[in-house]
Amino acid sequence: MVLLLQSRDQQAFSYLYDNYAEALNGIIYRIVENRELAEDILQEAFVKIWNNFSNYDTAKGRLFTWMLNIARNLTIDTLRSKGYKKQAKISSDENSVSNFTDDSNVAERFDAMGIKKQLVNLKPEQRNIIDLAYFNGYTQDEISKEMGIPLGTVKTRMRAAIIELRKMLEYS
Repeated sequence: MVLLLQSRDQQAFSYLYDNYAEALNGIIYRIVENRELAEDILQEAFVKIWNNFSNYDTAKGRLFTWMLNIARNLTIDTLRSKGYKKQAKISSDENSVSNFTDDSNVAERFDAMGIKKQLVNLKPEQRNIIDLAYFNGYTQDEISKEMGIPLGTVKTRMRAAIIELRKMLEYS
């Protein structure tokens, strides 16, 4: 299959799309929570996969993992883009009444386990890392650069924060 894709075989690409699009779309949707935007990003991701398939190296990992990283990075790039932020602001201004109730529903659904409430009980440096990673989609490397601290420190603080959150959730 990989050899067919590297030779730009369109049937192999169709097979790839048919078998992986739904899984990738689900992952993208979990990040953006907007079906139309998720579908747009998915299409863009597959164009990027097709155009960059020569960069895929079987020695570095599985095909799905490579495609997942492309889709995830594209999703995060989209959310960080000025165009997306501007469009999101326009949408929220136009529909402020309906968005108010929608936002509260999203918050309730997202925080079904009460994690958001428990964050206030964490140390500030742990809270910031959890917020960046789980609520803003940052990788540990991106957190390290954003906060100006070593990657090892990010990993240690994240692990400590997760352990603390588990304890809090067990007792609540």
